[in-house]
Amino acid sequence: MHAKLIVVLPIAALVFWRLYARTRRMFGRQRILPRRMIARIAILAVLGLALLFTAVQDPWNLADLLGGAACGALLARLALRHTQFANTPEGSFYTPHTYIGLIVTVAFLGRLFYDVLLFSHGPLPAGTTPGHPPAYPESPLTLAVSAMFLAYYVAFYVGVLRHRGQPENMTAPLEVGPP
Repeated sequence: MHAKLIVVLPIAALVFWRLYARTRRMFGRQRILPRRMIARIAILAVLGLALLFTAVQDPWNLADLLGGAACGALLARLALRHTQFANTPEGSFYTPHTYIGLIVTVAFLGRLFYDVLLFSHGPLPAGTTPGHPPAYPESPLTLAVSAMFLAYYVAFYVGVLRHRGQPENMTAPLEVGPP
């Protein structure tokens, strides 16, 4: 087994497992758990900042990153318009729009899978040595799709937290009491 496969495959397996778990939860009604959402926002924001620091050296990479992030934020706004919120005695819930989140996640997973295959089976890019693999992401498309994924989920979770507790956005049936 190649040395780079020993490093890449466990990391890819962990990422795929977490994304699979998240994708499975994308369907149906979900409880709004502010602490978990804030933790996800923080983790995704840190990853986004790490991408930003790698992209700031090259103006084209920065443009790819900002374009992908803008696309992700717009998709999150569209998804929030189609998300249903409910406030019940059991707690606050939301039902996300299935297809928008699924498309963003599949695009990210597809690009990640492609990069893992390319990185593990392809030759090293020009200017790299076997002891020093290239910095990820190398492709402008990978950078844009990664930024879209991160911005989508950060913006979506922020939007869900903002809608939580706003009665005009809730769709739960009203309880009718005595006059």
